[in-house]
Amino acid sequence: MRALRWILAAIVMGGALWIGVDMLTEAYGAGPPYYGRTANMDKWTSPWGLLAIVAVMATGMVALLLRPWQGRTHKRR
Repeated sequence: MRALRWILAAIVMGGALWIGVDMLTEAYGAGPPYYGRTANMDKWTSPWGLLAIVAVMATGMVALLLRPWQGRTHKRR
């Protein structure tokens, strides 16, 4: 069960990383600004706000999956 939680946590963090890289690549591009990228710069918005929300949600999901504060609930005698 613990291995499944770690696998799910890795999937969630990998998905959040993929979304973040995709959004930053789309927003800033990989090369110099050509005409198509600069034609509508007045409508451009920064992706950092949405990226922060995605990161907080992914961190919360990983925290719930791993639950480091929830150890064994019973003590061995």
